[in-house]
Amino acid sequence: MAVIPKTITDILRNVNLPGSNDNVVDLEMVQEIRTAGSRISFSLVFQREDDPNIQVVSEACASEIEKVLGKEYDISITPKGIQRMKAPVLPGVKNIIAIASGKGGVGKSTIAVNLAVALAKTGAKVGLIDADIFGPSIPKMFGEEEAHPLMEEIEGRDMIIPIEKYGVKILSIGFFGKKDNALIWRGPVASNAIKQLIIQGLWGELDYLLIDLPPGTSDIHLTIVQTLPVTGSVIVTTPQDVALLDVIKGVSMFRSKSIEVPVLGIVENMSWFTPEELPNNKYYIFGKDGGKNLAKEMDIYCLGQIPIVMSIREGGDLGIPVAWKEDTVTGMTFKELANNVIRQLEYRNANLKPTERVRVKKA
Repeated sequence: MAVIPKTITDILRNVNLPGSNDNVVDLEMVQEIRTAGSRISFSLVFQREDDPNIQVVSEACASEIEKVLGKEYDISITPKGIQRMKAPVLPGVKNIIAIASGKGGVGKSTIAVNLAVALAKTGAKVGLIDADIFGPSIPKMFGEEEAHPLMEEIEGRDMIIPIEKYGVKILSIGFFGKKDNALIWRGPVASNAIKQLIIQGLWGELDYLLIDLPPGTSDIHLTIVQTLPVTGSVIVTTPQDVALLDVIKGVSMFRSKSIEVPVLGIVENMSWFTPEELPNNKYYIFGKDGGKNLAKEMDIYCLGQIPIVMSIREGGDLGIPVAWKEDTVTGMTFKELANNVIRQLEYRNANLKPTERVRVKKA
């Protein structure tokens, strides 16, 4: 039987808090679930660090797991008081940036990869999480499709060492399965997999951690803002009217009262096409300035307009991001994009309070 975090939550729904009709999972006491081989670990969160139920509940959880799975598993349970849980999830990360798009096919992952590399070229420490869990393309764009991250035990915890290339630390669910196999996961399983990439990743000190989100709005988006205090978001679109309609929904999601993640700006991708033989000509295949104009209407900064250039597509296919060669025209375009993102982050951090993780409120 394959043990995944959802296996543990399903089992622990049979354990009630003493004096209550609610189980420890529904009470959100079970957190930070990790499974690796025969090892199972998780935290139990109590109202205070000297809660009298700590030992009883911990023993009941261990007993229930052994009853269902057998005694061959090494079970580690860490009791925590609420005050301890207020510590940041990734204390060494200064800025967390969500890269989102209203719809698929607008080049969101291409922008995420080249922005990450361009930020690294400034001398910054950069990480990138591929949270587009059903279509992970980051491994290919970095030329690391065959990579398999190593594990390292630190203070009794199994940590995942990110793959590092072009100055960027990367983790993707694509590293943990066969590249030709489709992932057929329900929302909670996918969300737990993303949590493991975040919490178990050995990220260390980072200036920027970029998160390449799936298109649209989904459980994954909610998981990210519940798990991490996202500093700001970047919305990727094309100038096309159909794409712009979905941008409005994406901006609305981040700006909603329940989430409140600042939108750093919009990136207009595939803005125009210029043939090599006619370098002074611009052909607006998907319309002209759609993203730029929408940004102005919504009082959002336009971070950059990225043209349709064959070298960008080739770089993605070959695993050599064009931003790595900043002396080229496209390399300079992504360098400018990175500088604009840095400026917007500096403005955001100087004028707005730090983002807090979204708290789930039960009806």
